[in-house]
Amino acid sequence: MASSVIGMVENSTVRDARFRTPCCARACPRTIWARLSRMPEGHIIHRLARHIRRSLGDDPVAVSSPQGRFADSAALLSGQRVTRTEAWGKDLFVHWEGGEILHVHLGLIGKFRLSPAPGPDPRDTIRLRLEGTGSGEGGEGGTGSVVEGDVWDLTGPMICRLITPAEQRAVTDRLGADPLRRNPDVEAARTRFLATKRPVAAVLLDQRIIAGIGNVYRAELLFRAEIHPELPANELSEADFDSLWDDTVKLMRIGTRLGNIITTEPDEVGRSPGRMKADDRLYVYKRQHCRRCGSDIAIAEVAGRNCYFCPTCQPR
Repeated sequence: MASSVIGMVENSTVRDARFRTPCCARACPRTIWARLSRMPEGHIIHRLARHIRRSLGDDPVAVSSPQGRFADSAALLSGQRVTRTEAWGKDLFVHWEGGEILHVHLGLIGKFRLSPAPGPDPRDTIRLRLEGTGSGEGGEGGTGSVVEGDVWDLTGPMICRLITPAEQRAVTDRLGADPLRRNPDVEAARTRFLATKRPVAAVLLDQRIIAGIGNVYRAELLFRAEIHPELPANELSEADFDSLWDDTVKLMRIGTRLGNIITTEPDEVGRSPGRMKADDRLYVYKRQHCRRCGSDIAIAEVAGRNCYFCPTCQPR
């Protein structure tokens, strides 16, 4: 049975291009479902929130835990309707009509697998299964047509739990501004960002300052801004931060829409973002040579992660 995966996927799935178009995307054939080999960054969680809501629609959802670790909570949710979904950085929140909130963080190995009903045989690795009844909105614009139900299987999450609204606020209070949310507190992010002497590449990964940026966006944003990853953050100006923030919003919106991290400019590639080949999408991340100038890519270990950069385009 073909399936689509959001989050970290198995290599066999990546090689198999025969992905079923999800029910919620059938009316929009341009919808691209993300297939990643690393921790999902914020754009994917926002995309996931949107598609889970549209996929499950307004009908009761069958919830189970084949693994058993979430069985009691699954029994509490089963038969309820999803009222809304939202993302803040890399955290996903699914709200239910009974007032419960499902909090999921995929971490490094978590993934959501989407399959047509009745779904694959349950495995003991599936922490959570959400089974729609088949009346999702039917695409980006929402056709409202009744379609075959979707099955969402969650495996390997770092967090999968039910929380209260107060507990959700406690989670989001610890997170910084999310470039993809409405009315983010940019001023607070700017103040905290520019107040630290830590390397700018470390600050970009600090979810308490800006929520949702991961290792790929970090490297690419710094390249586009021509900033060396080891430059102390407090050496940037407010204008530097504002430019970096605006570029983050721009790129993550593209990523949310297309399901891929795309940071190269169309005029440099000769294709629009939606038509770029995989090798055209990034300037420096995991490349041998800078896509812009051809220099050898260097790696700086910052905040425990490799940060790829171009020594020519990003001088210290």
